Amino acid sequence: MENENKVTKRKHDAYFRWLFADTTHTRNLLELAGKINHEIDAFLTQINLDTLMRIPDSYSEVDDTGEADLAFRVNVSTGAPILVGILLEHKSGRDPVIFDQISKYIHSVMKIQDKNRIFSGIPTMAVIFYNGRDNWNPLKILEKSYPDYFRGKVLPFQCTFVNMADIPDSDCLACENTATGMGIIALKHAFNKDKLLELLPQFCKFLDKMPRNEASCLLEKTSIYLVEYLGKDFLKELNMAFVSIGQKYGFVSIGDYFRQQLAEERQQMTEERQQLAEERLQMAEERQQITEERLQMTEERQQFEEKLAKERDKLNKVEEEKINTARGLYKDKVPIEILIKRFNLTKEQILGK
Repeated sequence: MENENKVTKRKHDAYFRWLFADTTHTRNLLELAGKINHEIDAFLTQINLDTLMRIPDSYSEVDDTGEADLAFRVNVSTGAPILVGILLEHKSGRDPVIFDQISKYIHSVMKIQDKNRIFSGIPTMAVIFYNGRDNWNPLKILEKSYPDYFRGKVLPFQCTFVNMADIPDSDCLACENTATGMGIIALKHAFNKDKLLELLPQFCKFLDKMPRNEASCLLEKTSIYLVEYLGKDFLKELNMAFVSIGQKYGFVSIGDYFRQQLAEERQQMTEERQQLAEERLQMAEERQQITEERLQMTEERQQFEEKLAKERDKLNKVEEEKINTARGLYKDKVPIEILIKRFNLTKEQILGK
């Protein structure tokens, strides 16, 4: 369970979002899913996929951008100027709040900004694509206790579930769009090293027909995605399988990727060490300045104390002279009361008691 939680918290959705943000890829994904899911198959007959348009992320009012993956609008197949929404939600692990997330996103995004419409919302098909390790279907769990009458009616929107493991490998290899077929293979076998090593190299002949930059990007994105699940050792073997095609298209191998990553980390560490050294030097200078200020304060205090001592000595001498003068006058028979007032002394000071 701990491993599963780690998987679900990874940024695995980035690969799905990158791949199927392209409407051509999404169209091929839905067509492949329709072969194993009768609800999607029936839905596709009612819409015109040629009009598929992605809803930009900026249209979303959902604070957490991870709550949904991709949203689209499409025209109905009759040709009427009516739009339908399609939401693709990707999960690699169990999610107990998935329907709340989808509902929130549909409410926020699937709207037509037309004041003349009676209702701003549009009918939406939400498709959950799952590629986790465990067997999981949230719709079956949700509808388990409901009578048959409510099958497909429990939610306030249309929703269906596709376990990507059910999409045949043969359909992916035969897909007219190489990126879609290869991407689905990577997603559905993300935890199966042997299957990936068996299937991914079969796309080499198709990659050879793709534009150079597209093939290079697809290989790099797929490699980086799979390292999250299978580690560096697997990708060394995968890199060997793609070495010829990768060299031809300038593909940055996973080895190069990690070397670059390591170089960047080392550069960052060097910069951090340099910054730390500068901070330490600054701290040393500040300590030196504090030490000098303390030394200066000590010298000033010493000078003040010496000055104070001199003033005290002067006062003591003046006081001593007053007493001696008063005592001399007292011996000369000057009344003591006069001496006390004149010199501001006490009787005891004059008499020496």
